[in-house]
Amino acid sequence: MTSKNLGRATLAALPFVLALLTDLVVHLTVQDRLPARLAVHFDAVGSANGYMGVTAHLLGTAASLVVLGALWSYTSVNGRLYGRAHRWFIGGGFAVAAFLGYLLIAVLSVNVDAPENGPADGFPLWHIALALGVAALAGALGLLAARLVPAVDDPRDRDPASRERIALADGEVAGWARGIGAWWAPVAVLVLLAAGVVVGLAQNWFIGAPLLLLALVTATFCRPHVTVDGRGLTVSGLLPRPRVRVSLERMEGADSRRVNALAEYGGWGYRVRPERSGVITRSGEAIVVSLTSGREFAVTVDDSATGAALLNTLLDRQRTGR
Repeated sequence: MTSKNLGRATLAALPFVLALLTDLVVHLTVQDRLPARLAVHFDAVGSANGYMGVTAHLLGTAASLVVLGALWSYTSVNGRLYGRAHRWFIGGGFAVAAFLGYLLIAVLSVNVDAPENGPADGFPLWHIALALGVAALAGALGLLAARLVPAVDDPRDRDPASRERIALADGEVAGWARGIGAWWAPVAVLVLLAAGVVVGLAQNWFIGAPLLLLALVTATFCRPHVTVDGRGLTVSGLLPRPRVRVSLERMEGADSRRVNALAEYGGWGYRVRPERSGVITRSGEAIVVSLTSGREFAVTVDDSATGAALLNTLLDRQRTGR
């Protein structure tokens, strides 16, 4: 791991580490005054309706903050967060850690010297408002702290002339197409079909029918195809619709690079994230198109370098009018 990545990972994990340490200190301070069962869940008016052992609450607190910190740290390094996205992501981590950390401490505080059936006064709802205020302050602090660590270099800032191209003679026409393997799509289709049938038979078909329709739509994308031609970049399934098309008029340029499905796009399928969207079937090489709007569109596909190079050639032709 480079020093820059280490700095990003450390800053992203820092608020969750601080929240965990603070919660542990509070727990050790008041543990002798806690009942055997803590009231940890409350209804809309603040009355206790759920309980947990002291040890289980402590383990749950540690696990939740450690897991969130690890996810935030991993995404900060592998998520390709550029500029403002990087700063807002770090600020969001500070806000989430502060909000969760405060509520966990508030739960402990209302259980101090409380009877086994929960605190007499329940959970004062002003704690929620105060938690939001603490989160806002921590988020602002995170935004400032994010400026201390450089974001990932934005590939959209690269010189357009440095992008790969395919040499075509005047008047020569070219196209490129590849299929995308999506192993999870058939599994998703079977799950949706089974769920639709079970719900339809057990409940009613008014609820089950949308699941069956979603299964049909997913089935058309079991083997998506990516096409590059004079119209731009098209991702389609077995049927003419639905499809995704990015026209040449909307493009600034195209690159081939590896993407991380989870860290950059939060999962698989058609994904929409801040500053980027795409058809993501796996982690690996992808055609990544920089759009005139400042966003990115990506599609994971083999031989992405050829598809991206052809897009850049077609863009050059469009701009020169040849």
